[in-house]
Amino acid sequence: MAGPVKRSVMIAGHATSVSLEPVFWEALKRAAEEDALPISALVARIDAARVADDAPANLASAIRVWLMERLLDR
Repeated sequence: MAGPVKRSVMIAGHATSVSLEPVFWEALKRAAEEDALPISALVARIDAARVADDAPANLASAIRVWLMERLLDR
């Protein structure tokens, strides 16, 4: 298994770095395509839900959890 890959993503006009394993980057890309969104817009949506939580996780963790919940909801 490959280790995390750091990529820059624009959220609300600001670049932020996110480190995810390649399998999660691929899943995020597919989810964005299925929802007809750019990856940055999907990450912004996940981030907005994350920061609304009482004890927000870091962004990479929130993305992983969001992807797993999406998979389990199918």
